[in-house]
Amino acid sequence: MLRLHAPQVLGALVRRYGHFDLAEDSVQEALLAAAGQWPESGVPDNPRGWLIKVASRRLTDLLRADEARRRREETAARLAPRDAFTAPPPGEDRAPSADDTLTLLFLCCHPELPPAAQIALTLRAVGGLTTAEIARAHLVPEATMAQRVSRAKQKIRGLPFRQPGPGERDQRLAAVLQVLYLIFNEGYTATSGRLLHRADLAAEAIRLTRAVRALLPSDGAVTGLLALMLLTDARRAARTGPHGELVPLDEQDRDLWDRTAVEEGTTLVEESLGQRPVGAYQLQAAIAALHDEAKTPDATDWPQILALYDLLVTVAPEPMAELGRAVAVAMVHGPEAGLAQVAALEDRLSGHHRLDAVRAHLLERSGDLAGARAAYRAAAGRTLSEPEIQYLRMRAARLTDR
Repeated sequence: MLRLHAPQVLGALVRRYGHFDLAEDSVQEALLAAAGQWPESGVPDNPRGWLIKVASRRLTDLLRADEARRRREETAARLAPRDAFTAPPPGEDRAPSADDTLTLLFLCCHPELPPAAQIALTLRAVGGLTTAEIARAHLVPEATMAQRVSRAKQKIRGLPFRQPGPGERDQRLAAVLQVLYLIFNEGYTATSGRLLHRADLAAEAIRLTRAVRALLPSDGAVTGLLALMLLTDARRAARTGPHGELVPLDEQDRDLWDRTAVEEGTTLVEESLGQRPVGAYQLQAAIAALHDEAKTPDATDWPQILALYDLLVTVAPEPMAELGRAVAVAMVHGPEAGLAQVAALEDRLSGHHRLDAVRAHLLERSGDLAGARAAYRAAAGRTLSEPEIQYLRMRAARLTDR
């Protein structure tokens, strides 16, 4: 719950005071205070209001240390609307047009920041990811990512906290969508920890994407991204067993899939494919729809999925998309053909556990059990997700017994 409130509290502070970096520090202190007090005293009726109050007190103390900053804060307070800093009552939310989190999202994707900094800052401020988690998602050292986030905070200091106009919004949209996609991915498959899912992150990414689509209903990329999230999240209940263990796609109980989300996502895919140009999110959503529409694993239309991957790697030649294509190649042309595609990605994904996991799966299908066992063990040693580690070790152990 604390992680879910963090971007909303940060948005409220930045909207009133500015000072992004000091506001973030104050929010972190408020979160620590809540973590220490709430288990004993109980969660307040209005937890967001409590966090805003505590964080604002801390930020006010910091600002009052500098007389000039104190005067600027008082001026901003006089100019702010009467209800600008009033937390809504319990159970109520602001209207989407007044959503501080959405405004914060667009602020973090300001065009003065380079794309890599936009993404890093938004994942930190809006997604609530740690610097280490962001670094792993981007395959860079943690120290490099920490510097990137710090520079981004300094860059946006003093920028107005408001929704951008149409022209500015278009400049920032690609970064906004990429960040939402990464936040959703972290929620759907956490990069570390004992849980496979972080449902709060996935739900927040979907909520914010809906809010962006309300602003831009005719944008194919926005529609496609929302469709992709819904179609992917629809499988969440079937992805873990009774003890939290990972269940792969071809072994999932498809009766547990959320058919309402599948229907909405499929409708949005069809709509998005008519909104030109067709980009990566629409194509990924179409692939997800084909998986969700198959009643059994054997009914999956792999030739059509491969055709969509062929388009996807042309539109967005990212290594993870090419790894997905390698699986589709294997399903259509055999595991040896897929392994050749995996080998071609070795330099670009060296050391990434997903490359080893796909290689292990294809080696197992080809009959090379010793090679598969080694690859599963290598993959288990390269992920920080406990459910993934357990699953990969189980696959390796099962091959040992054969």
